[in-house]
Amino acid sequence: MCKIITLILCFITLSTSLFAQSMSDEQVIQYVKQAQMAGKSQNQMAIELRTKGVTPQQVERIKKKYEAAQAGTNDRESAASISRNRTKDNTGVLNPRISNEEEEDEENVDDIASFFNYKDSVPKIFGRDVFTNKNLTFEPNINIATPTNYMLGPGDQVIIDIWGASQNTFTEKISPDGNINVKNLGPVYLNGLTVNEANAYIQRKFSSIYSGVLGGTSSKIKLTLGQIRSIQINIMGEVSVPGTYTLSAFSSVFHALYSAGGVNEIGSLRNVQVMRNGKQVAGLDVYDYILKGKFNDDIRLMDGDVIIVPPYDCLVNISGNVKRPMFYEMKSSESAATLLHYAGGFTGDAYNKTIRLMRKSGRERQIYNVDDKDFGSFNLADGDSVVVGAVLDRFENKLEIKGAVFREGLYELSDAVHSVKTLIEKAEGITGDAFLNRAELRRQHDDLTFEIIPIDLKGLLKGETADIPLQKNDMLYIPSIHDLQEAGVLIIHGEVARPGIYPYAKNTKLEDLVIQAGGLMESASTVRVDIARRIKDPKSMKVSRDIGQSFSFSLKDGLVVDGTPGFVLEPFDEVYVRRSPGYQVQQNVKVTGEVVFGGRHAVTQKNERLSDLVRKAGGLTSEAYPLGARLLRRMSDEEIARQEKTLQIAKNGTEKDSIDINKLEVDSVYQVGIQLEKALAAPGSDYDLVVREGDELIIPQYVNTVKINGTVMFPNTVPYVKGKGLSHYIDQAGGYGQRANKRKAYVVYMNGTVAQLKGGSSKYIQPGCEIVVPTKPDKKGMSLGEIIGLSSSIASLGAIVATLLTLTK
Repeated sequence: MCKIITLILCFITLSTSLFAQSMSDEQVIQYVKQAQMAGKSQNQMAIELRTKGVTPQQVERIKKKYEAAQAGTNDRESAASISRNRTKDNTGVLNPRISNEEEEDEENVDDIASFFNYKDSVPKIFGRDVFTNKNLTFEPNINIATPTNYMLGPGDQVIIDIWGASQNTFTEKISPDGNINVKNLGPVYLNGLTVNEANAYIQRKFSSIYSGVLGGTSSKIKLTLGQIRSIQINIMGEVSVPGTYTLSAFSSVFHALYSAGGVNEIGSLRNVQVMRNGKQVAGLDVYDYILKGKFNDDIRLMDGDVIIVPPYDCLVNISGNVKRPMFYEMKSSESAATLLHYAGGFTGDAYNKTIRLMRKSGRERQIYNVDDKDFGSFNLADGDSVVVGAVLDRFENKLEIKGAVFREGLYELSDAVHSVKTLIEKAEGITGDAFLNRAELRRQHDDLTFEIIPIDLKGLLKGETADIPLQKNDMLYIPSIHDLQEAGVLIIHGEVARPGIYPYAKNTKLEDLVIQAGGLMESASTVRVDIARRIKDPKSMKVSRDIGQSFSFSLKDGLVVDGTPGFVLEPFDEVYVRRSPGYQVQQNVKVTGEVVFGGRHAVTQKNERLSDLVRKAGGLTSEAYPLGARLLRRMSDEEIARQEKTLQIAKNGTEKDSIDINKLEVDSVYQVGIQLEKALAAPGSDYDLVVREGDELIIPQYVNTVKINGTVMFPNTVPYVKGKGLSHYIDQAGGYGQRANKRKAYVVYMNGTVAQLKGGSSKYIQPGCEIVVPTKPDKKGMSLGEIIGLSSSIASLGAIVATLLTLTK
């Protein structure tokens, strides 16, 4: 059953048109079974399920429901087998009733699968979708004036209006006997009359009770149509859902075909027959409606009409370079020209001189090449396949010109353009930079080989050389003098606004290039500007030791005042504008904390020291603690590069370290260990460090605590007690940790210096410091494999020693 639901989903994918009517889940399943058993075709079931409003959502729900049930079915399979065995009689034969039911269910599933596995493999045939287009219903318009040729019949409602000297209105419905009953007049027979004939008839009939009606002298009478009757017609043959249909009396053949779901995969669109009383009253060609808009044969149907759709007579496929490549239904008398007309004609890139046709002769395949003169006389047969090719990817009259002309591009080979000179004139002549000594004509021969023909362009244009006739696919190239030499540039470096590369121009001087580069910077030196020049000697026969030339100049107010007079730059010259040695930008350092004038201070001389910085800040305050002063320094570019190189080497190392290099964060600011008290006591000494730009000197207040950290029981901060050694402060932290490395304990001072605690002496411990107890490294024991390997090595070594001893005896 789950297979059925899955197949239904395939069908719903093919058709998503929704209608108001709907089916329950069980009705969907039962319909598929019953329709297959009734012998309905695939298209019939598709149309009927669509019109009954089966939605994709409903099918998905049914599918999930039966998939869940299928899981339980597998579990019950063995029990079902036992149950079937119990139904056997003593002879071992399965009960026929139960066996037949189960086999029937399996056959239904297989049959239904053949429908729901149906894909839209039927070729796309022109016109087939006209009756399945949701935007085309062909429904009759009932809100129109009563047609005068409409034939009245039982079920029609007629309205008779009388006005003038007498006024009255009758609304009657024609009875099955064809009559209407009028008061004081009796039955009036209207069946089979047109509206015009009925109006004339009731004038005569009503004149007996209304004077002046006949002739319309004093009263007038008119019959119109109210509600129209319904008719029953039969649609037979190759339609999706043949059968009997109840339609409006205004319905036409198109509406009837639409109601039947259109023609099926073998139905004809060109020969739809309308039979009335055993005779054909109309033959409908749907292509006339699609291509010409003709409705001439779309007649109004009458009760009892039969519409017959026979199988198609001739189905032809056309592919390739036509506007509507697909299958077309052809009549036996129609030719290849008609097929091309149906296909919309050739596309712009189609080869229209010949079409290729493949035909199945009944024994084997045949191929025909139909020329354009035979398009109208070559008749088509069922199963023919026509292919329209494309034009060749080449030109029959192409010329091309490139290079130093005003209008490059493609030109036609013609009487006006047939030689090199006429082609240049068509391109509006050569440009001023054209190289006239030699041009090239590239010619392709019939064997697709190429030839280069040199041209003396100067002589040809002056008439001194004969003009050269052109052939198709010739390409003329006129080089530019700039194409034949390397493009020159000028390069400027150093203290200019926009250093970089600039295009070379003749007679460019140093001042011109400086102006192009935005002028000199404030830091530029005007007393020395250097120019480096390449050594160029194309006629040299030996290698020279010289690899360049150098020139120096001085500038004043943007003009050269010292150097080679009239010096002109050459291609690839490089200009270096030096930085003036007498130009210095301000450098700042910062002092914070316990000084009189904290903040930024300018460095006015090279090699200024800490003592100079404190002096500029007005000296220390009375609360300052110089032993705790520290210096923060920003890394220079050289230091940053060195640090990055060191980290890269560490990352590339194969040894595993206790520190994860990838997680190591390195700041660009680091602390420098200083001893400010000694620096102030001895200015200019080694303790008095030289400051540099960006340094920050921090002078704290007195701090009387000591911090204990590392492998201790409880890291803590405690008051400083003068004279107390390491053991005192370790006790304040609860003692050493289990893996403390007691001999490696060290102290970090506020000024950034570090000292190892030797013997726990109190002289190393100062206010504000931090005592750090490191952790012992992990002891890694030998694995079993290493022990076995070591034992084997010792045994081998012992065997070697024993051998040597034996040999020495």
